[in-house]
Amino acid sequence: MSDYKEILEQVRDGALSVEDALLAIKRKPFEDIGYAKVDLHREVRQGAPEVIFGAGKKASQIAGIIDSMRKNGQETILITRLSKKKAKKVKKSQKLTYYEEARIGVVGEMPKPDGIGKIVVATGGTSDIPVAEEAAITAQVHGNEVVRLYDVGVAGLHRLLSHMDEIMDASVIIAIAGMEGALASVIGGLADCPVIAVPTSVGYGASMNGVSALLSMLNSCASGVSVVNIDNGFGAGYLASMVNRAKRTS
Repeated sequence: MSDYKEILEQVRDGALSVEDALLAIKRKPFEDIGYAKVDLHREVRQGAPEVIFGAGKKASQIAGIIDSMRKNGQETILITRLSKKKAKKVKKSQKLTYYEEARIGVVGEMPKPDGIGKIVVATGGTSDIPVAEEAAITAQVHGNEVVRLYDVGVAGLHRLLSHMDEIMDASVIIAIAGMEGALASVIGGLADCPVIAVPTSVGYGASMNGVSALLSMLNSCASGVSVVNIDNGFGAGYLASMVNRAKRTS
């Protein structure tokens, strides 16, 4: 992003023509490194830079993509669904911090929070924490302050109600639950902000690996609840960041 800011500043100062600036911006929207076409314009288009999906990629490929992103000015790089084994290999050539529970790797420093408020990440149970950590760290990498409320499910509703200050102070809430997925509806009925529901594959046989929770969340009677895919902590964290930063960038 800093490269494009410099180009615009040069146009402002008269050091670069509008036509030359447009050419410089268009010249390299991605870098083709053979096994991947690394998107260099994603932050310009969407306000958030490229993210690496680690599952299915070799450690050497991940390291190569990181090299391309860093060479082109990306300071903080998020790698999702990264196994511990691959992370160990990537660390041989990259300065990577690995979050094992979330299966996330981060290259570079975490940015200082600059969102409009706080993102609350709440789980129904302890078993949902891996998905929650994926959501929380994703949100943090994208420059948000995160508050974690874990194991506050409807089986003991008083646990959630003891955190009403955090719930009412949030600018967006991520509600993560398996089993019947009721947490999202309960939070949706309490909060005055958008709620992003994440069904997890936690549960017994009839939970159908998260399908029951997904359907419950889709059929929530609480207004203001949206739903992402099963176990998609990354998608929830990314969307929450967009909500939390929308007014700041408008």
